Amino acid sequence: MQNLDNDLYLRALRGEKVERTPIWVMRQAGRYLPEYRATRKQAGDFLTLCKTPELACEVTLQPIDRFGLDAAILFSDILTIPDAMGLELELEEGIGPVFNKPIRSKAMIDALAVPDMGSGLGYVMDAVGTIRKALNGRVPLIGFTGSPWTLASYMVEGSGSKEFRRIKGLMFEDPAATHQLLGVVTESVIEYLHAQVEAGVQSLMVFDTWGGMLSTSNYQAFSLAYMQQIVASLKSKHPEVPIVLFTKGGGQWLESMAETGCDGLGLDWTVDLAEARRRVGSKVVLQGNLDPVVMNTSGAQVATEAESVLASYGQHDGSSKGHIFNLGHGIQPFAKPDNMRTLVETVKAKSAAYHL
Repeated sequence: MQNLDNDLYLRALRGEKVERTPIWVMRQAGRYLPEYRATRKQAGDFLTLCKTPELACEVTLQPIDRFGLDAAILFSDILTIPDAMGLELELEEGIGPVFNKPIRSKAMIDALAVPDMGSGLGYVMDAVGTIRKALNGRVPLIGFTGSPWTLASYMVEGSGSKEFRRIKGLMFEDPAATHQLLGVVTESVIEYLHAQVEAGVQSLMVFDTWGGMLSTSNYQAFSLAYMQQIVASLKSKHPEVPIVLFTKGGGQWLESMAETGCDGLGLDWTVDLAEARRRVGSKVVLQGNLDPVVMNTSGAQVATEAESVLASYGQHDGSSKGHIFNLGHGIQPFAKPDNMRTLVETVKAKSAAYHL
């Protein structure tokens, strides 16, 4: 394995003692950065940006170059798998992701198959290789996927939704078909993450964006059970690669999530870090959880709120596994780049006192 100039993030995920709290940010390569907007304009559209390895590499490195974050995350999209399954993804301005061929029948579920990772998703692995080479050991590279439930939600709804009446209706009316759909998506996710690791990612994250809309029993059956399958399979093949699970709106299920065998749990901003630490003990590392909207306030406010998050987790005294600083969800397009610099500098300067 390649030696890293900065391996703080990986050491923290392994629960090792670190000299300060590592920081990276969900969607750290994105529209809040003028250099990202310039590269996206060069690409012509978002999907071309994702599917052109050299450009995906360029935007992955932009926040690393500018802010000195402790990890890079592959620039891609969670909906690459259903796109490779033939649902024909498009990104519509003002609307977001839309599938031209959403799942509308049992026959369409029956026809789904695990996509070929080479022909269907090879551009992602090419991007991983390109990014690893360009990083040259500066920081580790995180790979990722959407959770099966989140991917299935988009596949059945055809786009984002507030009510999710199609996927939840399918779940209530035909649970067997829903499990069939989730099964093939889970197989695809496992192959996809395996291919990312083989291509060079050093850590993995599963984004369960829509798991929080489920009841506890349905979350266990239709979301968490499949993420547990993913963790078990990846750990059997790549025990050295840490895995972080993040269910937005899932703070009530931390104990169950911590039992999956994952290494870390992402927390949204509605969860109190001190309480989460008490609940999961030394099972997993916690990641989070500054409210992303803070990044559009003043630099002084960003520093104050960042210090509050650090204080909420408290001293790294060996009673729990550790903390990785992040936002409680992805950074938003209106965030001020100067605030990102303030955030990173504050965490680096102030977190050391919690690791004595």
